[in-house]
Order: sequence, then C-alpha cells, then structure tokens
Amino acid sequence: MAHESTGEQAATRRGGVLRATGRRRRPPSRRRRALRVTAWSGAALVLVAAGGAGYAWHALNGNLSGVDINAALGGDRPDDRPGGSLDLLVLGSDSRDGDNAAYGADEGTARSDTAMIVHIAADHRSASVVSVPRDTLVDRPQCRGADGSAVPAAERAMFNESYALGGPACAVKTVEAMTDIRMDHYLEVDFTGFKKLIDTLGGVEVTTSRAVHDPSSRLDLEAGTHTLGGEQALGLVRTRKGVGDGSDLGRIQVQQAFVKALVKQVGDVDALGNPKKLYDLADAGTSALTTDSELASVDRLAGLARALKGIDADRIDMVTLPVEYDSADPNRVVPLPAQSRQVWQAIKADKPIPASATADSAATEAEAGDVVR
Repeated sequence: MAHESTGEQAATRRGGVLRATGRRRRPPSRRRRALRVTAWSGAALVLVAAGGAGYAWHALNGNLSGVDINAALGGDRPDDRPGGSLDLLVLGSDSRDGDNAAYGADEGTARSDTAMIVHIAADHRSASVVSVPRDTLVDRPQCRGADGSAVPAAERAMFNESYALGGPACAVKTVEAMTDIRMDHYLEVDFTGFKKLIDTLGGVEVTTSRAVHDPSSRLDLEAGTHTLGGEQALGLVRTRKGVGDGSDLGRIQVQQAFVKALVKQVGDVDALGNPKKLYDLADAGTSALTTDSELASVDRLAGLARALKGIDADRIDMVTLPVEYDSADPNRVVPLPAQSRQVWQAIKADKPIPASATADSAATEAEAGDVVR
C-alpha cells in the first residue's frame, strides 16, 4: 500500500499504480522474451489488465474486497523505499469458512496457506519472489486484528499464525518486521477463488516427472502431462505428502513451478478472439482477490498488471526464504540470519538475490523442484 502523504514521504501514481517518491538503484536492462510472472495472484492481475478495458468495470470493481492496512498499522512501519519499485505481500488463504469448509475443519477460521513477498524492480524488467514457509518460526510484533482487538507480540511464533490471529494487517506487520521493507500492497486469494479461476481458464497444463498421490489434498496423478482443473490444481499446490520429503519446503517448490505454468497459459489467452472468455476470466480473477484498500479497483489492478508485462523470464528470482530445521522441533524451520539478510538487502538495492543466500538453506534440499514442470 502506497504511503499516505506525511511531509517527507508522499505517494505518486504512475500508470495507475501507487508508488512512493525517492531513489533506487536500477539493475541493467536486457530485452528478452517477455513473460508475465508474479506470485499466486499474478494471473488474476494480468486478466484484469487484459479483460477490464471496455467491459463492465463497475461490476468488476464490485467483486473486489479491500482492507485498509494503512489505517490499521499507522506510522510504526519501515520507511518507503521509493523510485518506482514495488513490494507486495501475496497470500493464499487457507480459510475454512463458507465454500472452503469442504476441505475440513481447522483451528481458527483462516490461515495463510501460502505467502510470497514479491519485489518488482524500479525499471519493471526484473522481479524477485520470496516464498515464506508457513511453519517458519518468527518473532511476531504486537498488532491489531481486523476487529481492532490487540494481538500480543510473541517469540518463536509460527509465521502463518499472524494472519490467523490478526488478519491481513498483522501478516503485513510481521513481514515488515522480518524484512525491514515496507509492503506497498497486499493481495490475497482463497481456495474457492483459485479453483474458479483455473476452471474458467479451462485448466492448466503441467507435466509431472513422477506419480503424485496425496489423499489429504485429494490428488491422484500419474507421471506425465496433465491438464488440471481447479480441484486438481488446488490439490497440487496444497500437497505436502505427495512430493519431496513431505515438508512445506517441498510444497513451495511445486507452487512456484505451478505459478509459472499458470501465468504462461494466461498469456496465451486470445484477447481479441474470445472477448467473453476474457471477461469471464477477469470476473473470476477479481472475485478471487482481497487487496489493500488503495489497490481495490480495476484501474489500480490494471496498472499493477502493466507493471508486470515487461518482466523477462530470466530476470525473475523465485526463491524460498533461507531456513534450517529448528533444533527443538524438526517440524518447524527458522530463518538463517546472515543469508536472510542477503535476500532483503538485495531487494532493497534492486539487485538479483545472490546464489550464496540460498546455497545452504534446507529449502534447496527438499527434492521436489523437479516434480512439476
């Protein structure tokens, strides 16, 4: 969410996207084949940009839900690092309310099933996507929930509890405390919205290098090429037992591979040849999203989508936060301090994340990176 005017820091809008003023270093620009890639909800943003113009903008705007995170967090936040770059927190919501109750009961009403920190460089030709394992133990700052109730600070708290206890604002505050990077925007996609988007698209084609069977996520795939409908796609991005060592780290590798396949397929949609389908996709995409209040309009989402269009495939870093298994609880992971600092420093400087930052991470040993391609 772009920072509200406070004297030294003022927000400006370029191309329909709110950005803050200031300077950032730009990485060198190289022109190669463009690929629209971002995190879980990136496909929905591209659809809005393609399908919004000339259609029922009021209807699409009515689909969107906005959360005023600026008001919830106030001024106790990292400074804007302006100059045209953008930082977003993207969550896949594991809510079990409403239609999502079909996936079983859970403690609490919602969890952040997937979390990605997306950095778009100032020149809009490179990006970094950092996945945060939901089982990461972090120091959670004090924050307030959606109902205004206080959520106390806690040491060694699971990362996804921030969302479960305090909703989007608490999740953003936790990420900002971890990274010392202000999140310009927030986007959230839930289970049923994700399924609807995939079904409206007509499925997503993926190839699995080996069989993937996981009754917990309702997934039963043999090795080979498959066109996954919404239910199967959701099962794939949720599976833990079916890939790698059964950890969240392996699941993240599968999610990253699926995001690339999804957005490639979205890019193949014929905007002129099938306008109805394109509108249906835009409708599904906006229905799936909850954003910060400053991004909760088709105009703003379209501006964000335009910012993603020029990103080259070989200039996107998709990594997992460098972690190691917790010595006191092998079912949890903890960030590697020095390597994590490398990640956040690279993002602040608009530079690619160095390979040394993730070389010794447990995430590189999850052995699920080749399952989906």
